Amino acid sequence: MEAEELDELLRTGSVGVLALADDGDAYAVPVAYDYDGESLVVRLGASPDSEKMAHLESTDTATLVVHDEGTPSWSVLARGSLRERDDFDDRRVNRQFSALRVFDEEIDEVDAAVYELEMSEVTGRRTD
Repeated sequence: MEAEELDELLRTGSVGVLALADDGDAYAVPVAYDYDGESLVVRLGASPDSEKMAHLESTDTATLVVHDEGTPSWSVLARGSLRERDDFDDRRVNRQFSALRVFDEEIDEVDAAVYELEMSEVTGRRTD
C-alpha cells in the first residue's frame, strides 16, 4: 500500500489491537485509538495490578494492528515506541475516544491512560 492509503485507513479507524512484549512473553489487547495524520494515540484502561501496564513498561517496540475483513480486506501495522501523554483530561479523552469498556473490573477502579505510539514503521496489505 502507498503511504496515502495507509494514512487514510488509520484516520478512518478507531479500534485496533495493541501488541506488547516482556522478554519472550507477548500480550495483545484491543484498544481505542485516534490518529489525526500526525499523532497516533491509544487509550488504555489502567488499574493498579494491570498485566497490560506491566507489559507496556517493558516493551521497547509496540505494534498496533488495524484491520477490516470486508471486500477488499486489509490490515495496517504501525510499529514504534510508546510514551505516556499527560495532556489528556477526562473531557478530552471522552471527546476523542469511544466509551471505556472493561471486562472484569469495576469501571470506577479503572483510570484512562493515553499513550502516543511514536510510529517508526507503518506497513499494510490489501486483498482485492
